Amino acid sequence: MFGIKVDNPGREDTVTLAVCGGIFGITAVMLVYAWCNYNYQPIRAKNLLWTTLIYLSTVLWFVGNIVANGHVHIVGAWSNCKLWIIWFRVLFCFVFASMTIVRFYALDRVFNQKKPFTTRSSLIAAAIVVVLNVAYCLVNQLLGKSLEIDYLASVEACNATQTFRNAALIFQWVLWAGCGVLIFRLRNIQSSFNEFRESILIFVVIVALLIESTVINVHFRRFPLQKARRIEKTVMDVVASTLVVWLFIGYPVLMSIFRRRSYELQWLERLAMDGPTNSYNLTPNRKSKQSYAKMEDSANGADSADHEYIADSTHLSAHKPFDNYHPLNIESVLNSNALNESSLPPVLRNKVHVHEPIMYSPSLFSPRYIEPPSPDGRRVI
Repeated sequence: MFGIKVDNPGREDTVTLAVCGGIFGITAVMLVYAWCNYNYQPIRAKNLLWTTLIYLSTVLWFVGNIVANGHVHIVGAWSNCKLWIIWFRVLFCFVFASMTIVRFYALDRVFNQKKPFTTRSSLIAAAIVVVLNVAYCLVNQLLGKSLEIDYLASVEACNATQTFRNAALIFQWVLWAGCGVLIFRLRNIQSSFNEFRESILIFVVIVALLIESTVINVHFRRFPLQKARRIEKTVMDVVASTLVVWLFIGYPVLMSIFRRRSYELQWLERLAMDGPTNSYNLTPNRKSKQSYAKMEDSANGADSADHEYIADSTHLSAHKPFDNYHPLNIESVLNSNALNESSLPPVLRNKVHVHEPIMYSPSLFSPRYIEPPSPDGRRVI
């Protein structure tokens, strides 16, 4: 039939679904671990909420693929082809792409446009994603036979017209082209938040998937009826989509398992050296609750010179500007010209006025012991 050998769903399809389910399960465990360690700064910086939403869209995309790619007998509830293909496979494939774009846009807005990406911004972005993609699917649901999806009872399969396939492919290429533009714009942001290498890998993976999808939908239109091709298509979709999630969040999760303390200190030190507070009130304090998606403009504006890091003792360990001075005479050293400011760590230059320490007092660098600025504008510790 149709000039090809029709392969009904069988054991190989069941194994394929089980393997794909295992891949999703491992990824879910990784995300649960990330949420359980949300206070770990390198994980918090990865916009975990949007990454989780991206993962959920891949799961629902896979549910649509089960029917669209013919891995089950299309009978009963499965025979509602428009539901599974338009509202699961197509919709969540586009949502996956759209959410990835929004995640990159959040970085672009904060670090390139110098604007905050707040909860309100997140809700607006989510609304745009939902409206645009639902509108596209509604058009496909309501239009006539040129974009029709029907059920072929003779072979128990769903069939989509070539016009429908071409429209979906073009829309995907446009979405990922926009994503590529954003990735290019993110190439020079501060190193602590820079995801350029991961982003390039994501873009390469998705372009490879788009090429494969274009070839198989244009030249192998009846691929759901061929066992090898439908298995290949489903596995490619699952591996590529979950790989995107792993590239977003996998590295800091693995580092939190194998190099937890040393990697966090390294990340915080890099954050301190980047100096992102020139634009936003970021803090390298390990107890901070901020991530880049929640950055707010300060009261003095984005270009204020008064933005400062909260001094944290973990960042001072690598700097030893006081080695040649008496430990109880630090106040006179700092408050005189005896010490060259260039030898100080960035968090202390021009911004501190150190009082002589009180014996048996808590850490002088604890945020609750930082007093208001002195009359000359320097920070009093």
